[in-house]
Amino acid sequence: MPQKKLEKVFRDPVHNYIAVSNQIIYDLIGTSEFQRLRRIKQLGTSSYTFHGAEHSRFTHCLGVYHIAKQITDMFTKNYPEVWNPEENLVTQCAALLHDVGHGAFSHTFEGIFGTDHEAITVEIITNPETQVNAVLRKVSPDFPEKVASVITHDYDNQQVVQLISSQIDADRMDYLLRDSYYTGATYGEFDLTRIMRVITPVENGIAFKIQGMHAVEDYIVSRYQMYMQVYFHPASRAMEVLLHQLLKRAKVLYPTQKDYFNVTSPRLIPFFEKNFNLSDYLHLDDGVLTTYFQNWQTHPDPILSDLSNSFVNRKLAKSVKYDHKDEADLSILRDIIEKIGFDPEYYTAIHSNFDLPYDLYRPEIKAPRTQIEIMQKDGTLTELSELSSLVKSLTGTTHGNSRFYFPREILNPQTLFKAEQEAFVSYINNDQFLGKKGLESN
Repeated sequence: MPQKKLEKVFRDPVHNYIAVSNQIIYDLIGTSEFQRLRRIKQLGTSSYTFHGAEHSRFTHCLGVYHIAKQITDMFTKNYPEVWNPEENLVTQCAALLHDVGHGAFSHTFEGIFGTDHEAITVEIITNPETQVNAVLRKVSPDFPEKVASVITHDYDNQQVVQLISSQIDADRMDYLLRDSYYTGATYGEFDLTRIMRVITPVENGIAFKIQGMHAVEDYIVSRYQMYMQVYFHPASRAMEVLLHQLLKRAKVLYPTQKDYFNVTSPRLIPFFEKNFNLSDYLHLDDGVLTTYFQNWQTHPDPILSDLSNSFVNRKLAKSVKYDHKDEADLSILRDIIEKIGFDPEYYTAIHSNFDLPYDLYRPEIKAPRTQIEIMQKDGTLTELSELSSLVKSLTGTTHGNSRFYFPREILNPQTLFKAEQEAFVSYINNDQFLGKKGLESN
């Protein structure tokens, strides 16, 4: 009797139905390392700004797999002379697993403890002790290394690499639509259906037919808008700053209070000790860290307890934009803040966010980007900004800002330090300095 074909369906608010018919993909989804992504928020602290943004890395990775599968299926059907169908599975596995190494509050945690989610992704895929590796080895002994090489951009087929990581890839296409949906911000919406119709494999990568150029333009602008309006939102960055300062304070206290941290936050000990392994890393998620912060709210150290309370209950710092020419003035502001009673080491911070919406291929720089190629009707390829004045205006230009964060209590009219408060407010309202850039209300 013939074996029944696998068909599993995930209902998704962005893509409607995500169908899985390959046993390897389904088994990867069921591994403990992949299921852990349910407990890692896709947007980290942004849910404290956009309250609907509670979606996880799990949902995003499923979405990236879905887009990659649609593309590889279409390539197999329509471009047999250019696309090798033997690349389908490695592309789909890389799409599904591309974020499997993300950690709790990933980027902020990485900055404090020196972890690297991309390196950990590769380790999860290639380590023979993981469930992910065991599933991949069912394909062939060297299949885990093939999938990992797509993640590291070393895979010998650039078509596959660019489908997973380029300036317009399955990863970015999913997270723009997904983050737009869950934040309620419509800036990230673009015509995915049209892009899927015009994407095409070429000898050294992927390109887009000229009939769909405006859909690609729309995607570039949507990406720009999402970074400016959502990913770089000052309130989300205030939560990142708070999380960073909170973990930094715990790290400083640990050497003299090991017994306390062993009881209240045992999973962090290997990171405090700078001696963590993959198992230690995989035992952490957003919920575990948040529980630790709740424990630390009653710590006798006033800074750790206050920062923990502020994070758990969303008590955000205020901020102003600043330019590098204002650096000397920031030192004066820190002095005022210290006189009022706040340790500037933990209650002030500089946070910078900048993004390059689109760039040309520049082989001379450290990490050159793969430019977007438009296929003309005669088959020739032209770089996108040569055809689009809209994209040209964004090409090679960096957008974003730097912000100086400080305690919101300083602006409280009930403060006991009237003279210092007045000096601080007067300084940031000086037309020659930060006041012209405006306070953020958070």
